[in-house]
This record gives sequence, C-alpha cells and structure tokens, in this order.
Amino acid sequence: MMLVRRDADDIREIRPRAALGALIVVCSMLVLVVRLYQLQILRGDVYGAQSIANFRKSLFVPADRGVIKDRKGRTLVDNRPSFDVFLTPAFCKGKERDEVIEKLQAYLRLGQDDVERIKADYQKSWFSKDKLERFKPYLVMLDIPRDQVDVLEAHKTEMSCVNLIPTPHRSYHAPLSMGHVLGYMSEVTPDELDDHPEYRRGQTIGRRGLERRWERDLRGADGKQNIAVDAKGRELDKDTQEALIPENERLVPATPGNNLVLSVDEKLQRAADTAFPGRAGAVVAMEAKTGFILAMVSRPSFDSNKMSGRISRAELKAISEDPLKPMLNRVMNENYHPGSTFKTIISFVGLENGVINPESSVFCGGSYTMGNHRWRCDKPQGHGSLDLRHALAQSCDVYYYSVGDRAGLDAVADMARRFGYGQPTGLDLGREIPGIIPDSKTITPESGSARAHAINAAIGQGEINVTPLQQVVAYAAVANGGDILLPQIVRRIEAPDGKVIRDFEPQVVRKLGLRETSLEAVRGALFAVVNEPGGTGWRSRLQDVEMAGKTGTAQVMKLGQKQKLDPTTQAYFSRDHAWFVAFAPANDPEIVVVVLNEHGGWGAEAAAPAAAKIVSAYFKMKREDAAPAPVLPAPPLATSSVVQ
Repeated sequence: MMLVRRDADDIREIRPRAALGALIVVCSMLVLVVRLYQLQILRGDVYGAQSIANFRKSLFVPADRGVIKDRKGRTLVDNRPSFDVFLTPAFCKGKERDEVIEKLQAYLRLGQDDVERIKADYQKSWFSKDKLERFKPYLVMLDIPRDQVDVLEAHKTEMSCVNLIPTPHRSYHAPLSMGHVLGYMSEVTPDELDDHPEYRRGQTIGRRGLERRWERDLRGADGKQNIAVDAKGRELDKDTQEALIPENERLVPATPGNNLVLSVDEKLQRAADTAFPGRAGAVVAMEAKTGFILAMVSRPSFDSNKMSGRISRAELKAISEDPLKPMLNRVMNENYHPGSTFKTIISFVGLENGVINPESSVFCGGSYTMGNHRWRCDKPQGHGSLDLRHALAQSCDVYYYSVGDRAGLDAVADMARRFGYGQPTGLDLGREIPGIIPDSKTITPESGSARAHAINAAIGQGEINVTPLQQVVAYAAVANGGDILLPQIVRRIEAPDGKVIRDFEPQVVRKLGLRETSLEAVRGALFAVVNEPGGTGWRSRLQDVEMAGKTGTAQVMKLGQKQKLDPTTQAYFSRDHAWFVAFAPANDPEIVVVVLNEHGGWGAEAAAPAAAKIVSAYFKMKREDAAPAPVLPAPPLATSSVVQ
C-alpha cells in the first residue's frame, strides 16, 4: 500500500511537468509551422526570387528605337551601336565597391562629380526597401568611346559587378535646324521611373519634339538575357549555365520600335534654314490644302546629338544662359505681336460685319484720332483715299484703325478666334501656347478703353499676341477657301518591317463660312501686296510663280536699363520683329510660308525675301521630282576574239 501511494504521488508530481513539456513542444511546433507558412506561403515568392537572384544575373537587351524619316524616305534619325557601363551593387560590397569605383574613375577618366553620383546611386540601391533592388544594374556611364570599351574588356575579371551593355544610341542626321522638331534623348528620372515601371534605371527617354510626343511608338520593348553567376557575379561555365537556367529563359529577344515618316521634306528644310537671315526667329512651311508641315525652323536651335550624349555642365550652363534661348521653340512656344500681317484678319472683320465693302474708301492723312489720342500711320504724310485692295497692298494703318474702331474689339476677337488665334492649333509635336486675343471681358480699365484696344489690335499691336504656327494655319484658311486645318507633321507610322500601322489623313477642324466675295477681295489684295507696284512685298515677287502675301513689322517693348546686356545686344533686342506670310501659286495655292525674323526690322526687307526663296525652292524641287529620269545610252557590246 505504501508503494502504491508513493507511485501515485510521483505521478501527480510528474504530470504538471509533463504537461508543461508537452505544451512547450506543441508551441515550438506551432511556431515552426507558422514560420514555415510565412517563409513558404506568405513570402515564398520574395525569398525564392532572392535565392534565384543569388546565382542569376539578368542583363537587359535594349530594343532598337524606331527610325524617323522625311516624306521622301530620307533617314533623319536612326541608331548606332555603342556601349553603356552598368554596375550591379549586389556583386561588389564594402572595400571591393571602393576599389571598383576607383578603377572605373581611372579607366573611364571620370570627374569627381561622376564619382559622387555613382556612389550615391550605389547607396540608394543597397539600402532600398526592396532588397532585390541591389541586384538591378544601374547606369555608370553611357556611350563610352571605343578605347574605353577595350580597357574595360581587358579588366573585366577585376570588376565582376561591372557590365558593358551593347546599346543602340540615337544618331541624328537631319540639319541642326530640326532640333526642336526631333527633340533629343536623356536618362529617365527617378520620378519617371515611379510613374513608368516599364523603364529601367539608366535607360533614356524622349525629350521634346517628336522623340517625346511619340515615345510610346518609337521605344519598342526591351529583351532580357539571363546568365548564371557565382556569389561574386562572375559568369559560370556553359554546362552550369544550362543546368541552372532553362533554355527558354536564357534569352527574351527585344522588339524594335515603330518608325515615323514625316511630312517634312529635308531638302526644303535645309533651303528654309539657308534662306532665313536672322539671328533668331521662325519659319514654317505647310501644304495649303492638307495641313501637312513641309519645313519648320526655330533659330537658334540645339544639337540633338550633343543633347542626347555626354554634355558637360558648362555646356548646359552656356545654353541656359544664352539670351537668344536656343531651347525655346519659337514656332509654337513663343508669343509675338503679328503687326500688319493681322490686317488680313481685320479685312474679314470689316467685310463680314458690313463695316466696309471692297470698294469702301477711307482717307488717310497720316494719323487717326480718337478723343485726345492720336494713332500715327506708318506713312507720316498719309496715303490719301484708299479702298481695301490698295490699303492692304500698301499696309495703310489709318484704314485699319478706322475698320477696327467701327467694328469693335469683340468683333475683332471673334474673327481672330474663328481663324484659330488664341488657342493651340493641335500640332502633333507637343505642348504649344495659345497666344493672347483680348476682348471686352479680358481687358482692364487701367489698360485703356475697348475702343483703344480695337484700334491697336487692328494693326496687330497692343495686347494681341500670336505664334508663327497660328499664322500659317490662319493664312492657309485664306488660301484654301476657308478651311481651318489641323497642322500635322507625322505622315504615317510604320512597323519595323515597313508595314503601315497608321496613315494620317488631312483633317478640317472647322469651316469658317466666309462669303466668297470676302475671300476673293482679300486674296486679291494679298496678290497686290507682292505683284503690283506700291505693294509692300513688290521687291520679293517671283518670276516663275505668282505669290500672294502680307508683310508685317511688329513693334517691341524697349528694354529697360535694368537688363544686364551689353550695348550691342541691347540695341538688337530693341529692334522690331519682321514678318512675312505668303502662299503660292496665288490662284491655286499649294504652299503657305511664314517667316518671323525676330528683331529683324522691316518685314519687307528682313522677312519677305526669305519667304520668296523658300517658295521658289519648293517649286524647283517639285519640277525636279516631276522630270523624267535621264535615259543613259546603252554600253557598247563587248567583243571577244576566238583563237582558232
């Protein structure tokens, strides 16, 4: 009995300890199960990816960017082979990282700014919340010269974390005057990477012009090459590669981007650039009946090759501080008073609102008076009595002061907006400014009465501002019979194999609904500007084709002494802007040309001759294209001697 009782006591003592031990075992097993669940289920993909990343290095295969051609198929932009240098942080740590960066500095002749940038990018990758970020290569230097490629190849075993990636880089063959049309390329920014995960660090993206506007069509899709590496990032032998990486995962080929075929004619573009005489300004040539752009010059321009490559901070600083602003696209991103070229629009204001008819006569004595204010005519002694044809041909200010005053500011603003002023034209090249068209609701009492604004606007002065692109669209409507066209510069998009993906057709934005009598009267007056004695464009008439057009001289605000400019530059910026807008042939227009010579002076002298040269070049090229190819005489038949 004593033994039984003792055993029972022992069991009672052991039972709590056994229960505690069992509980510990169960809890341990539960913790293990939970941990396994976390590792394999919840975070299995992450750790799996990290384990794969430890032996697999992915090298992206850049896609060829689409080619850009002119309307005749001439190559304006294509790609050339080059090498970019990338570094993968996971494969060089601590002291090794410092040694690698020192070697890169020596081999690539890097400046201290570049070294600091490389170190900062390394730190950002290494300490990223995404642990896989350190396995992603980042750009060290783009487009290195051939001698540096050879040096890195010779020392690649010393820097297993460094890779040379064959990368197609843009090559711009077009004239420099097309810089604003084509744009350029530069490295994608961190913010852009957040918004566009399909890009990688170190890749380039289109900036400005067509490169930016048509980025999605041009860029293509990058491929990927997977290779097996050891812990140091060194490539393993072929057998190991085949064992670790399935064949279907070794290479994902890149898909080239689509090509753009422009409406621009490269030869006419060069002719327009050569004809333009000014330091700064713009030229636009457009098909009068389709809206397709034939040439577009903004001067000064920039070198797309230089901007897309390795450009120094000093060079960028010089560009940004240039008072002529070479990065500004004057065709569509700058405002100017239209000067007397706006008298064409005022002619329609008067005709369509019943203020005048083609035969209406206004006497010009040299000035126009309203209350206590006098507006002077460009001809101090006055033009005498003039009808519409002669008033527009001789650019009489007083005639148009009278029309603008009687029609009123809102009638002027309404007609201007119908012609497309005060709003973007919609050109497929990127952002454009709308210009300024004042009306009774937008002017302030401090700026003068609505009558005063209407008188100023009648000769293209005051608060009215337009772009050269708006001018070419408005005058095309005059030339083609009243259709406001959508200006376009891309004619079609082609696949890499040449198959047409999209063909762009001419688009009529709206019809002006102008009376035919009004159109005939104004077109006749524009003909007289160039082709009749006394017309302001008389000296720019052509012998082989009849051209119609309008000169303009737009006054500018005089610069104050606070502007830190040398006297010569100060004098230049104080000169008036010179305009000329033309279309030809006058009786059946094909081409419209706008020339703006910024601070060029008189439109008749500093803009009209250039427009005439461009029009002449257009028709010369057209005749050359139509001429049959010369037939070469057949070579004489060869004779042979046979030895019997």
